Amino acid sequence: MGGVYGSDGGGRELDRVADALRARMADGEYALNSLLPTQRELAEEFGVSRDTVQRVLRELKDEGWISSRQGSGSRVVRTQRVHSPKSSERPDRTVTLGPLISEAFEQDQVALDVFTLSSESLDTHIRVQAERIQNKLISPQRIALRILLPEESLPFPYWRTEDGLHDQELTDRFLAIMRRHTESLRDKLGELRAMNHVPAVDFEVRRIRLVPPFKLYLVNEVAALLGPYKIFKRPILLGGEQIEATDVFGRDAGLTHHVKDDDPHSQETVFVEQWRAWFDSAWDFLAVIDESLTKPVDRP
Repeated sequence: MGGVYGSDGGGRELDRVADALRARMADGEYALNSLLPTQRELAEEFGVSRDTVQRVLRELKDEGWISSRQGSGSRVVRTQRVHSPKSSERPDRTVTLGPLISEAFEQDQVALDVFTLSSESLDTHIRVQAERIQNKLISPQRIALRILLPEESLPFPYWRTEDGLHDQELTDRFLAIMRRHTESLRDKLGELRAMNHVPAVDFEVRRIRLVPPFKLYLVNEVAALLGPYKIFKRPILLGGEQIEATDVFGRDAGLTHHVKDDDPHSQETVFVEQWRAWFDSAWDFLAVIDESLTKPVDRP
């Protein structure tokens, strides 16, 4: 969760390494069921201590990205895969989310509307694109990001235990993850604007009295990615103790990819337009701006 500090650079070094590994797993560079590089190799690559690498791996394991076994290394157990009729790369027509976000950011105008539970996956992918922008590999002229998040006071159905004793602590843990990643998005986009890497940036978060049962991305006015959250039971580390609880992962959402075409009556076009209309109506009539997370970033 980014709150643990290592001996070389503190929390920022831990977050830097963890974010890089999340991005690689999300983009498929480290494929599902593959082994991560050894702790020694990771420490050498990122220029950090073994202690920092071990802390990162514990965090990724707690988040459900990897499984670890003494003497067997760390294995990737979760990635973000997208079922896309536009993909011919695999017989099951799945791709990872990273290339789709990368393609969107290669345009002059980037528009993302997102309804999500925590913005964790989105933060991972935006960080990858920010690095591409800073390295002058791509140069979008405008980025507009609107995020719909659930109100924090809602009774969340996830993160439940059989006896209920730790439910509030588990919910608080989730809320901390939500805030961390949303603040990270705000700050990263603000940094791109402040450093004149992107001429115009719009960022706004609104809260809605709905707990998302699904994740929705609307990309550059022409594409939609939609998928239900997968709920399951797993051990969650809480205050040094492992708690068996229900959890949910957006990376397991099983997203489907839909793209508008030239036919206004085609199934793909109608699908995208209907979900765009839903998002706009929820944004305008059901959601309230979150002043604590939204701030003007489109300033010279």
